Amino acid sequence: MKLATQLIHHGNFEDQAGSIMPPIVLSSTFERGDDELSHPKGYVYSRLGSPNRTALESKLTVLENGVDTVTFASGLAAAMAVFQSLGADAHVLLPDDIYFGVRAIIEKLYTQWRLSFSLVNMADVAAVEAAILPNTKLIWVESPSNPQLKITDIEAIVGIAKPKNILVACDNTWATPYFTRPLDLGADITMHSTTKYLGGHSDLLGGSLTFKEKSPTLEFTRAFQMIGGAVPSPFDCWLLCRSLATFAARMPLHATNALGLARFLEQQPAIEKVMYPGLESDLHHVLAKKQMVNGFGGMLSINVKGGQDEALQLVSKLKLFRHATSLGGVESLIEHRNSIEGPSSLTPKNLLRISVGIEDLEDIIEDFKQAMIEQVKRI
Repeated sequence: MKLATQLIHHGNFEDQAGSIMPPIVLSSTFERGDDELSHPKGYVYSRLGSPNRTALESKLTVLENGVDTVTFASGLAAAMAVFQSLGADAHVLLPDDIYFGVRAIIEKLYTQWRLSFSLVNMADVAAVEAAILPNTKLIWVESPSNPQLKITDIEAIVGIAKPKNILVACDNTWATPYFTRPLDLGADITMHSTTKYLGGHSDLLGGSLTFKEKSPTLEFTRAFQMIGGAVPSPFDCWLLCRSLATFAARMPLHATNALGLARFLEQQPAIEKVMYPGLESDLHHVLAKKQMVNGFGGMLSINVKGGQDEALQLVSKLKLFRHATSLGGVESLIEHRNSIEGPSSLTPKNLLRISVGIEDLEDIIEDFKQAMIEQVKRI
């Protein structure tokens, strides 16, 4: 079966009523068998597993073409499980343009573990190789990066990591497997904030790790999930399964709208720079065209001419776009990233991150047209 069909039908379970859509199983505990020892239905306690979580993990494994998926209560909880698996005194390579929350995990939660990291331009494979230390255990990839949409050559990174027994984990939240398949390119782990495109409706919180093959890291991560307990609720798992049924229908609209908006903004005098790998003018377009399939995703960023004040003024004039954190929902969002990331942010103060929704493209462009009228007059 093709992916769109699998996401609707794969992993579903039936109830006694014969429901077409799997029900939400809210029970926190499950009955033992007649021998008082066994659990014939396979479930003991909802921290350890539940029917809705099993269904979700099965769908995500198919989606990423892996062998198993471990789900969590948030994307950062999923990332933490990977760092936890490395042990003390490990070194990690992170993108210089990385989602600030991942960097904060190491900076604020793992200092006592002596877990260290180096920031490196992941678009420069030679720089990545030069940054490897004897105790480097993980290369963490974002492609596109958040928020400046740098593209990393995943196969090339895997090529330098494998001979040194270094894990490669790829945060695939922005691209999603609809546009990039990191495991097919050799990565060991793909991570998602399932809150974003996989959830697709800005109404749930979750995270996941999908593994290319069985490994001690997978076994540790599963134990970390079940023992540590940072698990998604049955309701969030059910919501995610609902959302995955429309995933293959939503993603082409996100990509088409993002490309259309990027091409429009590229021509506007109030915009200094548009960052979107689907543009022929983008620095990363050639690699993105080689590595990404079906399009280039629904995210883009822009630098507004001037500075922070001009960027915030543009945001204030938008009517269709909501000014809010997060991304990947059916609605269009825009955010001034530097202000949310705080004093240590490396993001330019005139940068706006845009999550392009699935509204009509003409309405999306018209919103920017009316918002930029005053700024264009001052140029």
